[in-house]
Amino acid sequence: MANLRATQKQMTRRLLLDHGLSLFRTKGYAAATIDEIAAGAGTTRTTFYLHFPSKSSLMKALIEDVRDILDAVDDPPLAEVVERGDPALVEQWLARRFDQWPAIGPYLRSAYQAAAIEPEINARLTAWFEATTSAMHDGLNRADRFDAATRHVRCMLAFGQFEHVARRWFEQGWTFDRDVTLRTMTDSWRNLLI
Repeated sequence: MANLRATQKQMTRRLLLDHGLSLFRTKGYAAATIDEIAAGAGTTRTTFYLHFPSKSSLMKALIEDVRDILDAVDDPPLAEVVERGDPALVEQWLARRFDQWPAIGPYLRSAYQAAAIEPEINARLTAWFEATTSAMHDGLNRADRFDAATRHVRCMLAFGQFEHVARRWFEQGWTFDRDVTLRTMTDSWRNLLI
């Protein structure tokens, strides 16, 4: 009986996440209400609050879903890619991320909207950016490439490029050729990181 309750609880939580994301996509983060999310999941506001203390906590859980999606194919991890300094590995890492954009785009579009009005979501996205650039920096440190004073800036520039292109893609799709973008970004990362 306890396993059935735990399974039902997990199913309800997943429904709330899925319907929250769906509403954020169609109405926008700010316009979507907790009542609408709960109703879409076939439950009530009270049940929503049993799972999430706020709409922003639901958004934080969706951001964790994105991390899970990204981590599922992060082999080798970015820090190792940077450390090894192989342009082919860099291109493969970037290509895998480009391929993941359709899956994570709805999540991140919603997260960017939420970040504009929710300080804790903005802080979470900022921390994610910093964690990624720090991992890249660790890779450069282990490889002992470039002047140590420039390493973090190089990583911020490289990942900043990536994030800018990703945000444009999330809003507009490929308005320029994907393969040209991949080759050009690989060249840029090679100059900054290898």
